Amino acid sequence: MLNSALVLAAEGETHNPIVPDPSELILGIVAFLILLFILKKYVVPRFEAAYEERAQKIEGGIEKAERAQAEAEEALAKYKAQLQEARTEAAKIRDDARLEAEQIKAELRADAEAESQRIVAQGQAQLQAQKAQIIAELRADMGRNAVELASRIVGESLEDEARRRGTVDRFLAELETAGASNGAGK
Repeated sequence: MLNSALVLAAEGETHNPIVPDPSELILGIVAFLILLFILKKYVVPRFEAAYEERAQKIEGGIEKAERAQAEAEEALAKYKAQLQEARTEAAKIRDDARLEAEQIKAELRADAEAESQRIVAQGQAQLQAQKAQIIAELRADMGRNAVELASRIVGESLEDEARRRGTVDRFLAELETAGASNGAGK
């Protein structure tokens, strides 16, 4: 260390290493000013343009996102309205179908009852026809039997058709009045 102190003393001048030379200081200031001018003239406007462009893109993206969200909410509201309308329409269709089923059921019941009454009436008519036919057959048989018995009892022939019919009809009429008076007297 002593050597370095001696070397400095030999040079004669004591120079402070912290303080720069004035020529270096002027040259540094001029270079710094040139650098500031170049940065301000060329670099800063580009940074500002890039910043502005990026800010506009972000704002445009936010606006697009807000519009898309508003459209989505509007579409959701429309969907919900359509869904509610569809549910209402489905309920109406169900109610209409239920009413129509009730009407069809009532019509079928009325048709079945009318058909039943028609069948019963037709059966009664057939029974009446069969009854009339049986009564006519029985009258004829009874008439023949009565004429035959009367012929045997009386001893004479009742061959005359007109006389026989009159006798049979009179006999049957007497039986019917006797049967009706007995039935009413009971």
